[in-house]
Amino acid sequence: MTTRAAIAGHPIHPMLVPMPIGLWIFSLVSDFVFKSTADARWDAAAYFTLGGGIVGALVAALPGLVDLTGLREPAERRIGTIHLAINLAIVAIQAVNFWLRAQHGPGNLPVLISVAAVAALIVSGWLGGHLVHVLGVTQPRSGSDR
Repeated sequence: MTTRAAIAGHPIHPMLVPMPIGLWIFSLVSDFVFKSTADARWDAAAYFTLGGGIVGALVAALPGLVDLTGLREPAERRIGTIHLAINLAIVAIQAVNFWLRAQHGPGNLPVLISVAAVAALIVSGWLGGHLVHVLGVTQPRSGSDR
């Protein structure tokens, strides 16, 4: 299957996902630096990169959903649906994380939420990589375009 959401033959979803992943990882790193230095600039960096990651994830989800609707093989659809569910859960808990930080400032709970979110990102990224590199969902197939 070739991807449904593409620009000049290049799939859009894989182009966009590095942004929220990088922002959320940097948010967690900023949390750790803030915890060790108490420099409020790192707390601000963690907060704003967390919010940017939420926006980026929602933007990346749109072409991902379009691609998911094009999957026809049961294994591809199952893995794609699990990938989607994990990512939506991550966005939801990161939104709670963002709200907690806005209401209560830095604390241990937001950092723990960020750790859990990044751990879930690893699982979700593995599933997305499995779809692309093992099942070849964004690669042209010989024969029909499923």
